[in-house]
Amino acid sequence: MNTFDRHLLREWIQILGLVLLATGGLLVVQVLFIDLRDLNQVGARPAELVRYVAVRLPSFFSVVLPLSLLVSLLFVLGKLHRANELTALRAAGVGFARMTAPVWLVGLACCGVSWWLNTAVVPWSVEESRAIREELEFRHQTARALPADRVGAVFSVAFDHPEARRVWFLNRYSKARERGYGVSVSELDSERRERRRLVAAEAWRDPVAGGWVFRDGRELVFAPDTGELMAATPFRERREPGYDEDPELMLLIDRRASRLSFHELGQLVDHLAREGSPKLPAYAVRYYGLLADVVGPLIVIAIAIPFAVSGVRVNPAVGVSKSIGLFFLYYVLTTAATTLATRGAVAPVVAAWLPNAGMTAIAGWLFLRLR
Repeated sequence: MNTFDRHLLREWIQILGLVLLATGGLLVVQVLFIDLRDLNQVGARPAELVRYVAVRLPSFFSVVLPLSLLVSLLFVLGKLHRANELTALRAAGVGFARMTAPVWLVGLACCGVSWWLNTAVVPWSVEESRAIREELEFRHQTARALPADRVGAVFSVAFDHPEARRVWFLNRYSKARERGYGVSVSELDSERRERRRLVAAEAWRDPVAGGWVFRDGRELVFAPDTGELMAATPFRERREPGYDEDPELMLLIDRRASRLSFHELGQLVDHLAREGSPKLPAYAVRYYGLLADVVGPLIVIAIAIPFAVSGVRVNPAVGVSKSIGLFFLYYVLTTAATTLATRGAVAPVVAAWLPNAGMTAIAGWLFLRLR
């Protein structure tokens, strides 16, 4: 590292730290604005609020990092350009590649940080913050003396397991008791005609022996060709060891993709792909998008360098304002790609990479103009 490398890194790291602190503060305000009222309604104590905010914040890091890199880099490079420092280096025969080498090295390190955030930190943050909210809701509902089967209840749960040829419907599922109520399971033949149905007042998965246990129900047998009811056998309790459906996966269906962790998205995408569900594209685009975001820091740097060092020498704040337009453009590209994937025009993995490809094309065009 030479003198300019140290100077550039010192100026950049200082601004990057300030931007990270500023965006972190804005995120605290956002979390409090969105969740504070709901948490107060379920009786969250001050210590629990602090814990929730502390756990929730890391879920935004993967979004904050590229934004902070872009804003800080535009500001610092614009400042150096305005002070003629970059011009002096170019006059001395130093090329842009060598001049910005420290920036690219930091960008590579940030790619590794993005991978770690998306695959480890953010999934933990999403799942842990959800667990805190559910714990507070359970406590609040218990204090209101709700029936045990209504505490933490999720209503109208439907789940299709095409490989096992079973279709489930649960009137409600209590996450507090880990039991389903008003349960109906239809077994289908190879042509997806119903041949057998279990109807029970309640059912739960046995984590020790495996399978599911049904209580206070009836077994219905149908003729697949005609749909005629052939037999109806009541039972007090019945065990089905071959049933391997995971209630956690059942409850992921119909949740917003942005509220699921990376690991949960992977589970859901795998299941919806086997099912051939039309809901697959929205979740798949989000899943592959998190993988594509790993190269986001390098794309941000590729855009920021020519953006900042070309053109007239204006106030560095002008470069910062450009970042707003760039992120708005990225949002438009992301929305358009998701729409195309939902309509089946492109594959979800292609749609996930389209915004990055568009921003890379912009970076390439800016570099061509720079040269």
